Amino acid sequence: MVLAPRTGLGDNPLTKKKKLRLDHSTLHLVTRLAKEGIRPYAGKIFLALCLMAVVAATTAMSAWLMDPVVNKVFVERRHDMLWTVGLAVFGAAVVKGIANYGQTALMSFVGLRIIADLQDRLFRHMLTQDIAYFHATTTGRLLSRFSTDTNLIRAAVSNALVSFGKDSLSVIFLVGVMFYQDWTLAAISFFIFPLTILPIVKLGQRIRRVTANTQEEWGLFSTLVEQCFQGIRVVKAYGMASYETLRVSAIVEKIFKLNYRASRTRAWSSPIMETIGGVAVTVVVIYGGSRVIEGTTTAGAFFSFITALLMAYQPMKALAGLNANLQEGLSAAQRVFEVLDTRPSIQDAPGASPLDIRGGAIHFDNVHFSYGPEKGALQGLSLDVPPGATVALVGPSGAGKSTIQNLIARFYDVQGGTITVDGQNVRDVQLASLRAAMALVSQEVVLFDDTIRANIAYGREGASQEEIEAAARGAAAHDFITQLPQGYDTTVGEHGVKLSGGQRQRLAIARAMLRNAPILLLDEATSALDTESERAVQSALDALMQGRTTLVIAHRLSTITHADLIYVIDQGRVAEKGTHADLLTQNGLYARLHALQQAAPRENGHGAS
Repeated sequence: MVLAPRTGLGDNPLTKKKKLRLDHSTLHLVTRLAKEGIRPYAGKIFLALCLMAVVAATTAMSAWLMDPVVNKVFVERRHDMLWTVGLAVFGAAVVKGIANYGQTALMSFVGLRIIADLQDRLFRHMLTQDIAYFHATTTGRLLSRFSTDTNLIRAAVSNALVSFGKDSLSVIFLVGVMFYQDWTLAAISFFIFPLTILPIVKLGQRIRRVTANTQEEWGLFSTLVEQCFQGIRVVKAYGMASYETLRVSAIVEKIFKLNYRASRTRAWSSPIMETIGGVAVTVVVIYGGSRVIEGTTTAGAFFSFITALLMAYQPMKALAGLNANLQEGLSAAQRVFEVLDTRPSIQDAPGASPLDIRGGAIHFDNVHFSYGPEKGALQGLSLDVPPGATVALVGPSGAGKSTIQNLIARFYDVQGGTITVDGQNVRDVQLASLRAAMALVSQEVVLFDDTIRANIAYGREGASQEEIEAAARGAAAHDFITQLPQGYDTTVGEHGVKLSGGQRQRLAIARAMLRNAPILLLDEATSALDTESERAVQSALDALMQGRTTLVIAHRLSTITHADLIYVIDQGRVAEKGTHADLLTQNGLYARLHALQQAAPRENGHGAS
């Protein structure tokens, strides 16, 4: 079978061809950007606008000075005006340069501050989202909001403020000079420019649509690359480098075509303005030149006029291109606001009180839950975890064991029934206090690209070195940590790639030990350990479990034989419950699983564990 390159990732929204909806009006997006991003820096923006006015005034002054330069210096040959006019031109240039530097520095600060604030706000908001949100949204798509989208917004804001400030003011001052020198000629010249408005607006709309689709493709590209790099061992082991290359190449080609289309569309503003500008200059030269020849105006006034016209051309061209830049930024703003407007479904109920932990008793009463339209993960499940007891969950893969732990911590909310901790409904207590009462060690160990010390102390701010080392000793991790080049200051790499699977799991257990929470959630916490380390860690876990409520998900039944109570979960329901000895005598699912695990080592030539 030949694998054709594909560009999608399952049912992710990025794979759909539907174009990004443009249901947000330009006015609405501009207003919201101004309110949420620009208003905090109104003072600096006002000062920048004042400096822009100085730049515009000195630009117009340079054009106006062409009148005395031509009439007084070149025509009348007045030596007394030579230094006066020359110093005036020099002074205008110096003032313009200083003011231009000031407004550029201020606008750079405002633009960069806006993007920093937006990135910080985005990150804070994303951390409030439900786990289901991250499962439904690709990492690349989220990262594109922080990088390309926020930078497009910064560019749009900076360009918009500069164009509406310096460029528009420069045009106004220069047009004032033109009307002062020859109002008839000025009126004729600018009668042509309104013709550019309609095509410029149309170009901006096209660029906004293309930009929206380009950003979606960039999100998909980032996701594909990230998944490939994270799974590089599998890619190489299965010889799939060519296949992954084809997938990424297809996305790169789509991005190229979209960017090229946007560039072509953006480039149309230049020939439009060049043509209109050429017509205006031609009219000025022919009509204005004839007026000079006829003596109805002076050569100085004409040169001052045409200088102002030519100097006005560049800011007018910038204003014409502003719409394209603004639409790119608004497309990015719409995508960012869609994230900021997403509200988590799992929140504190009104009037929620802190969880009052007394013994840590957990009770499931007829709980129903499903991850989607398919068959429910839990179907009327009821169980009890007595305070201070160690309760194990066993059963086939997909039976609902991990779902039970996810619901206790409110990573998801039940769709029927109730879950209580010490008699308090988990949906009625403050979420932070609920999770603060729990420590989680998952089979999928999560370590951050930081030091070993920071990873162990994660979730326990202010922990001392002695406490960190005690937790590491308890998790049988201290010895291997001290043998590393920098000891506890060793950086573990992305996802702990510099450590073995067993080492990573021991750090996760040390993290849970340091947290010292009254409720422990263990999901096959010793699965990646060798026999010797497992025995050491299991002894530490046994000590840690004393006086605490512990819910253990176990696949190796030998690790939970001493549990106070064992629930056998099958197809979202409790199939059996009892102690290890009780369940063996029932000769049901647990007994069959136990027999299979006992038989497996003997078939491989090993003794039973």
